[in-house]
Amino acid sequence: MAVSCPKCPSPCRFGVPRTQRTTPSSGPSFLFSLPKRELAKRVSSRRDKNQNFGPICMQEAVTPVPTAKEAALKNVENGGLLTVCSDESRIKAVNSTSGKESTVSITVVGASGDLAKKKIFPALFALFYEDCLPEHFTIFGYARSKMADAELRTMVSKTLNCRIDKRENCKDKMDQFLERCFYHSGQYDSEGDFAELDKKLREHEAGRISNRLFYLSIPPNIFIDVVKCASKSASSLNGWTRVIVEKPFGRDSESSAALTRNLKQYLEEDQIFRIDHYLGKELVENLSVLRFSNLVFEPLWSRQYIRNVQLIFSEDFGTEGRGGYFDNYGIIRDIMQNHLLQILALFAMETPVSLDAEDIRNEKVKVLRSMKPLQLDDIVIGQYKSHTKGGITYPAYTDDKTVPKGSLTPTFAAAALFINNARWDGVPFLMKAGKALHTQRAEIRVQFRHVPGNLYKRSFGTDLDRATNELVIRVQPDEAIYLKINNKIPGLGMRLDRSNLNLHYAARYSKEIPDAYERLLLDAIEGERRLFIRSDELDAAWALFTPLLKGLEEKKIAPELYPYGSRGPVGAHYLAAKYNVRWGDLSAEH
Repeated sequence: MAVSCPKCPSPCRFGVPRTQRTTPSSGPSFLFSLPKRELAKRVSSRRDKNQNFGPICMQEAVTPVPTAKEAALKNVENGGLLTVCSDESRIKAVNSTSGKESTVSITVVGASGDLAKKKIFPALFALFYEDCLPEHFTIFGYARSKMADAELRTMVSKTLNCRIDKRENCKDKMDQFLERCFYHSGQYDSEGDFAELDKKLREHEAGRISNRLFYLSIPPNIFIDVVKCASKSASSLNGWTRVIVEKPFGRDSESSAALTRNLKQYLEEDQIFRIDHYLGKELVENLSVLRFSNLVFEPLWSRQYIRNVQLIFSEDFGTEGRGGYFDNYGIIRDIMQNHLLQILALFAMETPVSLDAEDIRNEKVKVLRSMKPLQLDDIVIGQYKSHTKGGITYPAYTDDKTVPKGSLTPTFAAAALFINNARWDGVPFLMKAGKALHTQRAEIRVQFRHVPGNLYKRSFGTDLDRATNELVIRVQPDEAIYLKINNKIPGLGMRLDRSNLNLHYAARYSKEIPDAYERLLLDAIEGERRLFIRSDELDAAWALFTPLLKGLEEKKIAPELYPYGSRGPVGAHYLAAKYNVRWGDLSAEH
């Protein structure tokens, strides 16, 4: 049961503010900053490298507990939750040998870019506002642009905002956060510039155990240069060093494997955090909770009861000047191979041994390896064309000045995938992703089988699909989980209606839902890897899509054109009909 307090009304995992999570000498293992097996692995790894570890909360790493708090800590020893949130009760993690306090230095590489300004800095501020960052932390922006600390703070301040439900002391919190933000200008391939950054980081770390996190908000072609320089010139000497890598992780199996190989020249696998921000979405993280903690769903989660699963991503806008980047990748690489495939793996995996990151990722890899690679017959591609609606003319994809004329890059794709295992044999998993469509949404739709010998089928006429139960998990926008059921309309006659049992998050929960980047940044700081992609996971994902992508490009298959703002190409309906499926998001009810 989660607990809260005046200091931290939004409980973090286990109801304990993340900055205070620790354990007394006989506390439960789940309060460790790392799972036991991961801790053991990292300890072994660092001993091999003659490195000291960072501030992991172990028995000998806890300072004496104030007497006034003994009762609360006794509760932890007995398996309860730490409910103390005040500053004076914080138990500080210290190095077991030197007794020094620790600090976290976060370097945003590519700090002047849109992702850093719109997502990373606001997410870090939100964590600071919620008291989820460590007591001692520093944030550095790093980019080629010349900029003073004050200029960075002015730039960052324009994108910060406080929770809708928590406005108190907002301005004061912003000022405190910005005081911890600094800037260093340098080249991405200069070890000397990173050595200068290291010098500045050490000044702010002030002799504490230094833990360092580098967020690579930069194009993939300079990943390796930055990792090489940071590893050689700006790594922590007495704590941990971690690197968050943004997608795309290559363009196919070969380029992805080369990227992984090059990264591992300078980093261990457990230092690399491959981020897919969709895995940090509230409804995606709730997927395993919904399935594994509710008896009503788990027995139904198989081919016996589920007719098909649909993973749908649509945007109601085009490339909007980003066509140059998008044209190099297309909708399949940009959305399907990562966001939607990761959600599919979480949805379809077997029950993991535990909630340990490796156990969960092991099950996801099994799903991906059980799937057959996609072929050209399994997919329909499209590209939006110009369309005039309401007196407004919307441009075609190739009207974007950053897109090459005659480009065949798809802006829409629909695919049918199958998992060849006992649970899912024969169940089509339909993916659909597109730009410039009629609506913006991301959702999972689970259509169940027809009721055998349905007594009320005459009430539905020939459209038996109307009598089918459907579970919808709306990831965004307007997050919700609802189940479509059949029921009788009140009255003397026997008229049936289809209704929704609806969990609408905005109506049920007053708190604002955190941004995905907040959760993922905090997990990276804590060393929690559940929501990050492992290298073998990435290999298995690319193995599914690489043959298809090569076939499309080698044969120069032209995408089917569809009007801007429409429901997509007609071919997507034929693909679904091939497997006796109707797209759930196109019905009148949704």
